Amino acid sequence: MGATKSSAFSIKDNTIAKVANALSHPARVAILKILIKRRACICGDIVDELPLSQSTISQHLKELKHAGLIKGEVEGVKICYCIDEKQWKAAQVLLNDIFKSYKEAGSDCC
Repeated sequence: MGATKSSAFSIKDNTIAKVANALSHPARVAILKILIKRRACICGDIVDELPLSQSTISQHLKELKHAGLIKGEVEGVKICYCIDEKQWKAAQVLLNDIFKSYKEAGSDCC
């Protein structure tokens, strides 16, 4: 979505969309599961666990970092990644809010 279109929506809505976009690929979900399971910064080990090339995993890590779900630190020639706890909790609140806002419509809904 272009900048002119996204500006028509709230910051909250844009943030939810950014998080949802990051979660929209199964490889990124798998990467998040690996990071959650390890509960530590991971450098090159992700490549060993997924049937994807290093460059593909790097691109998915970039998307997750752009959404704020993970953070990366340079250690020598590698970048090590882990869950960004502060942003993770903020994303959780945003997504919970949208799901909690739904009330069952009853029988008059299609």
